[in-house]
Amino acid sequence: MRTSMRKIKGVNHSFKKPSAKSRRGIALVEIIVAMILLGIAISSLAALMYSVSQQGMVATGNAYRNGVLMDQVNRLESIPYDSVAVGTTTTSISTGNYPHTRVVTVAEPIVQTLKTVSIIVTPTNKKYRPDTVTFTRTKAKTSKVLCTTCI
Repeated sequence: MRTSMRKIKGVNHSFKKPSAKSRRGIALVEIIVAMILLGIAISSLAALMYSVSQQGMVATGNAYRNGVLMDQVNRLESIPYDSVAVGTTTTSISTGNYPHTRVVTVAEPIVQTLKTVSIIVTPTNKKYRPDTVTFTRTKAKTSKVLCTTCI
């Protein structure tokens, strides 16, 4: 024998749609859950953006440092050998986009033949790392460029 739910007395078989009044609370819960999910997503993006901005600042500082180093190397390579003074020179630059301290050390291990030049750039901002470049200068065999009989 088969019994149907329709025949049992006392069971409400009508399926009504929930009224607009009872849906109001559910909509509020849905909005709160959506806002929480949005907040979590934006928080993770904010951490990513902070990391990217910090890396951008470091890359900018590295570019400025490389520019300062290349400027000094080009300056010291372009002047005549005898004009490069032996000794240490410290210069502090506090203006501009890249405040730093520059130490230029010139040594002459072989007199009147070879000079070693070391340039150390130390930025004022501790986020940027200091850097060093070292190169050698040699005296040309002749100081007269157009002389064909000179040795």
